[in-house]
Amino acid sequence: MPALDSMILLSEQTIRTRVQELARQISRDYADVDEIIMVGVLRGCYIFLADLSRALSIPRSIDFIALSSYETSTTSGAVRLIMDLRTDISHRHVLIVEDIVDTGHTLDYLLRLLRARNPASLKTCSLLRKAGSMEIEVPIDYLGFDIPDVWIVGYGLDCADKYRALPYIAQIPINACQQSC
Repeated sequence: MPALDSMILLSEQTIRTRVQELARQISRDYADVDEIIMVGVLRGCYIFLADLSRALSIPRSIDFIALSSYETSTTSGAVRLIMDLRTDISHRHVLIVEDIVDTGHTLDYLLRLLRARNPASLKTCSLLRKAGSMEIEVPIDYLGFDIPDVWIVGYGLDCADKYRALPYIAQIPINACQQSC
């Protein structure tokens, strides 16, 4: 694996600054709400969700959901639920927190799933979006960064479950990740 610090796409300071900006915007938008439920999409969101939650100035609780997307010879972008929420979100304000929106299939599935549970409001926040990879248009109410269609690691994102804890986001050659899997 090449030295990742030479392939930084988003520095620790750049991420920190943008997370603070997102937190201020979310806190303003939800200033008149008793509490929001932040729904983190596991596993990649955990660092972003923790930093964002700490930066908010409004009451919030946190729950998690885990989804898996997979492809078969006949189905592309199929998503399945691995772990459900423990919280009843009916009539509550929900903010989905994602690490990255790539094709849009996972977020589309999650929005449909959670809308059926009758939340008072349902918004989305994603640290990253690969706009060039989108196959389904999904609303992202709070977006950190648009990035190119490259393989990235760090700040919760992994390659074969490695590099999640890096404080920055680095681009790596896709073949480097495929070889380590």
